[in-house]
Amino acid sequence: MSKSYIPSRNAELIPWAANITAKVQAAPTSVGLTAAQATSLSSANTAMASAFTTASTPSTRTKGTIEAYHAAKNTFLSTVRALVKVIQGFPALTDAQRADLGITIHAPVRPINPPTESPNMEIVAVLGRTMKMKVHSSTTDRKKPAGVAGVSVWSFVGATPPADITQWVSQGSTTRSIFDVAFPASVAAGSQVWLTASWFNPRNQTGPACTPISAYIAGGVAMAA
Repeated sequence: MSKSYIPSRNAELIPWAANITAKVQAAPTSVGLTAAQATSLSSANTAMASAFTTASTPSTRTKGTIEAYHAAKNTFLSTVRALVKVIQGFPALTDAQRADLGITIHAPVRPINPPTESPNMEIVAVLGRTMKMKVHSSTTDRKKPAGVAGVSVWSFVGATPPADITQWVSQGSTTRSIFDVAFPASVAAGSQVWLTASWFNPRNQTGPACTPISAYIAGGVAMAA
């Protein structure tokens, strides 16, 4: 769970509240607020600060003044959280302003690009019409490269695999590194089949396909293309 930008200790909350209130009051429109919203924050902060002074002074500290402080604090917190949501949504707000206000500075969102490498694919075993396949990264020791969600697989039946992927048959996608590809009974025993694969990212953007590999149906020996 991420840490709240609002201090939990009263000794830190009071100066933090005074700071954000002063910054907002000085130039409310520069952070996406109106003068009326700045006034509502100032009123809530003044009430909370006053109640805190009363509740923390020994001569006036009673059960009633403590409860009054908690009520004023809750009102301020409700007000400031609502306004900070508005501030954070202001398109022109900068991280420098966020730092001055004492609110969360969000980490930059990293773009997710399509995979740039093709997988290494191996035929682990051939049992009748079922091929047990294994894929892994071609550049690292990882099963999948960073940013990859899974692998999409295609097949082709014939002596020479076509260069155009649209002429291949999709065998679906998987997030596993070892999986089976089963060919239907319509593929005759002894047929040469080819398989290729490509990584895809969490946005289903696909990378380049690997060099096709082949095997023979019904016990054919697996071999690299």
